[in-house]
Amino acid sequence: MSGCPFLAKKHQFFTSKHVTEEEDDAQKGINKASKGGIVYGDYLVLDKVLNAQVLQSELKGDKVHDEHLFIVTHQAYELWFKQILWELDSVRELFMNDGVRDERNMLKVVSRMHRITMIFRLLGDQFSVLETMTAMDFFAFRDYLTPASGFQSLQFRLLENKIGVSDNLRVPYNRRHYRDNFQGTDSEVLLHSEKEPTLLKLVEQWLERTPGLETDGFDFWGKFQTNVEQGFKLERQKIEKMTESEMKQEMLEDLTKQIDLFTSLFDSKRHEHLLSKGDRRLSFKALQGALMINFYREEPRFQVPFQLLTSLMEIDTLMTKWRYNHVCMVHRMIGSKSGTGGSSGYHYLRSTVSDRYKVFVDLFNLATYLVPRSWIPKLNPNIHKFPYTAECYDSSYNSFSSSSSCSSEDSD
Repeated sequence: MSGCPFLAKKHQFFTSKHVTEEEDDAQKGINKASKGGIVYGDYLVLDKVLNAQVLQSELKGDKVHDEHLFIVTHQAYELWFKQILWELDSVRELFMNDGVRDERNMLKVVSRMHRITMIFRLLGDQFSVLETMTAMDFFAFRDYLTPASGFQSLQFRLLENKIGVSDNLRVPYNRRHYRDNFQGTDSEVLLHSEKEPTLLKLVEQWLERTPGLETDGFDFWGKFQTNVEQGFKLERQKIEKMTESEMKQEMLEDLTKQIDLFTSLFDSKRHEHLLSKGDRRLSFKALQGALMINFYREEPRFQVPFQLLTSLMEIDTLMTKWRYNHVCMVHRMIGSKSGTGGSSGYHYLRSTVSDRYKVFVDLFNLATYLVPRSWIPKLNPNIHKFPYTAECYDSSYNSFSSSSSCSSEDSD
């Protein structure tokens, strides 16, 4: 008999009334699967999913172990791309079908956009799994992939189009339009997606309806411009009272730059010029709405809209990080070699990591126009009551009947 007091009491421990009751409770379930119906493997169609990893190296009689990891990782990417498109299409439908005319439905939009950001975070981390494979490991089966290439991912191109990557800002692929690398149905699907309303366009229209922009109402833009001009005037007077010095000159020069910056902001023609160059993406009025939401984000009426703008920037940021991680991995795996699909490889991918592919760049630039809180027009909730339903203040929804004008919708 062991001298261990625990082992000596083993039988007594496991036959105590307390433990026996717990074990009995743990076994009170019913095995429903034994009675028929769909089971886990059938529900997930695992017979197809788990047999979809066909190693080209094995077909060629030279089975390479790490090709399996390469395939599984990229299949996982495509499944997550499918989920992102599922969420993105549902958000776009809410905008297109007037589901957001009742702003209370924006919570659903924000939650789905947040889900997309979480998926993109996961996709970024997935590179670390691929990077457990060395360049030599990849070299062992790389030639079997040709001419397959990640550029040929239809879902990723659809994702870019539906979010709002501008066609004229895309980097050409071997001096050709990106769609030339797709044929048949895939090419038609891409062309159709280019003609659909993008998330950027739908958000732009929504921002243009921001309550408080009405010139015959709160008139945020007019009051903001007046306050900014007055604020700069007082700043200049304050600096000019200083004794002549190098610091005074530098402060005046900096003030002049700030004045020029805001003069450009308030100039609608200048805005249109920047739009034509691709330096701005939102309309003049939508930019006003975005800035207003940013300034009044602490007000209950603008908290959810602010969360949406934050999610949009997060998606842009995470997509940029994903591209950058891809560039770094490709550089590590193939150096400066050409890609399996025929591109310049690392050099091509590096050219896509820029603001050209940032869709909501205007939202990032809002921080350029931060001003002292005292310059922001005062909002009195007792006077400026902004309704939560768009029809109540937006003439673009006048076609709707009064009975439906202020009702909450839950469309999917």
